[in-house]
Amino acid sequence: MLFGRKTGGVKWIVVFLGNPGARYAGTRHNIGFMTADALSKRLGIKIDRVKYKALTCRCELGGESAFLMKPQTYMNLSGDAVRPAMDFFKVPLDHVIVVSDDISLPTGKLRVRRSGSAGGHNGLKDIIAKCGGDGFPRVKVGVGAPPDPEYDTADWVLGVFRNADAEVIGKSVVTAGEAVEEIIKNGVDSAMGKFNGG
Repeated sequence: MLFGRKTGGVKWIVVFLGNPGARYAGTRHNIGFMTADALSKRLGIKIDRVKYKALTCRCELGGESAFLMKPQTYMNLSGDAVRPAMDFFKVPLDHVIVVSDDISLPTGKLRVRRSGSAGGHNGLKDIIAKCGGDGFPRVKVGVGAPPDPEYDTADWVLGVFRNADAEVIGKSVVTAGEAVEEIIKNGVDSAMGKFNGG
């Protein structure tokens, strides 16, 4: 039947935060996008369908149906992409996983959290404001703090990884994708135990 296509059936939404455009490719703030690219390569999928102000893909992840998103709204308006997807698929907040950068963690270090504040991250702040609170799991990838207290934080997160840091991050974004899959498959506690070591 032409109009009988099923639109539901998504159990999880995974949001990979970043800023669109070549200007921001490879920057610290685009860790989410880098994780999405590593995960899509591993799964053999493309996150390229434009929907809800994001590049998206429906797939199976961790044995469940998932909707992957790379918001194209710019970081501080990420909630404008996430909220419509949540409403359409009727996915509760605790089944929305957000992958983001974190300057309070050493470069490449992962931290899985069940919920929490934005910690000064504008993308997380906007999702919290527009999507019903801070009760969503997140996978944070450390990008390190600016080398000097006088260094502008915005300049730091919009800078690119270099040399050894780039190599470390290349491995970390693969691991971050595995952490997302672990959350879906075995729960947040299992992912925290497996990926928050040290």
